[in-house]
Amino acid sequence: MNFDKLTAYIDGLEKEYGVPACDCIVTKDHEVVYRHMAGHSDLEKTQPITENALYRLFSATKVITMTAVLQLIERGELGLYDQLTDYIPEFGRLRVADEFKFEFPLHWPTNDDPCHLAHNSIRIIDLMTMTAGMNYDTFAPELMAIKEKSNDEATTIEVVKEMAKMPLLYDPGTSWGYSLAHDVLAAVIEVVTGMTFGEYLKKNIFEPIGVSDFYFTIDEAVKKRLPAMYAGEFGTTNIKPDDGVQADSFKITKNYESGGAGLIASVADYSVFIDALANNGVAKNGNRILSEDSIKMFMTPYTTGVMQEQFDLSGKVGYSYGLGVRVLTDNSKSKSPLGEFGWDGAAGAYVMADPINKVSIFYAQHIMGFPVVYSEIHPKLRDLVYEGLEA
Repeated sequence: MNFDKLTAYIDGLEKEYGVPACDCIVTKDHEVVYRHMAGHSDLEKTQPITENALYRLFSATKVITMTAVLQLIERGELGLYDQLTDYIPEFGRLRVADEFKFEFPLHWPTNDDPCHLAHNSIRIIDLMTMTAGMNYDTFAPELMAIKEKSNDEATTIEVVKEMAKMPLLYDPGTSWGYSLAHDVLAAVIEVVTGMTFGEYLKKNIFEPIGVSDFYFTIDEAVKKRLPAMYAGEFGTTNIKPDDGVQADSFKITKNYESGGAGLIASVADYSVFIDALANNGVAKNGNRILSEDSIKMFMTPYTTGVMQEQFDLSGKVGYSYGLGVRVLTDNSKSKSPLGEFGWDGAAGAYVMADPINKVSIFYAQHIMGFPVVYSEIHPKLRDLVYEGLEA
């Protein structure tokens, strides 16, 4: 193994793209074969980044949420094709916008727009595969209303029940669209288990694999460990200090635990989690969190036809979408093998699990709204990892 090219690339990210801080861990067969961090944690660039840093995972949370859902499916407590109304009856009367165009700036439909009754109901698999027809409007009138009504104290289930009143973009099961669906699954987990989402994750994922550096709330202790957050300037490659509007929008109330974007973690502890998935569900300490069959489900694509065309707009070249993860289906576009899977996050986190070679990658940074990280940085990191492993 020789990761000199990878190190040079990471060290050059600030000069080439302006990335102020980042950290990357690669594991193979449960061993950390590479770790490198670069940059500074503060806006003044006086404090070098350290292993103690915590990163906001945003949508990298989704891989953990999907693991929790698959655990419940394995145990027979939840069915892949169950109706959502079996768990949250409020989703029994769905309205769909008569028209929605995926073009920027996005206009999320409201109940004031022309709507019709949904032709289909939502199933668990529709939520997992982002085909439930939901939107990603964290400022929707319904969510702002429950936030105000509850004095910012509504629980995850209470907030998700309000999502049932929001009009869908598409009829369930007909189109792919990135949405709040995984937040809904966090509420389903709460209904099935009788625990809060955070309690379930702690007992069934984090404690079994021996990690604890995961948080849903930014208290003072967590805040001190967070590197400064930046944001891309729309239409340019420039970045600036983030104003917090988008970054904080996923925490709908102070008690809300978002299954789609809520977790904060250290790079080391998230790496232990993704290493377990890369080793067919078994963590380094020997504890199993998923069966091999569930890992194979992660490796299986779902999108075809128009759904694949819609997913292609995300820019993930060579990939399809599966159970809450991208799945490599064309290895002419990557140095990684068919079936490797993972996801990313709104501030630039990158997650990859390769059960074929038992390799995992976790990379973190803190820049919101910076598309180049997905189109250029993540694929380059992935390919340089495989070059290094083969060297």
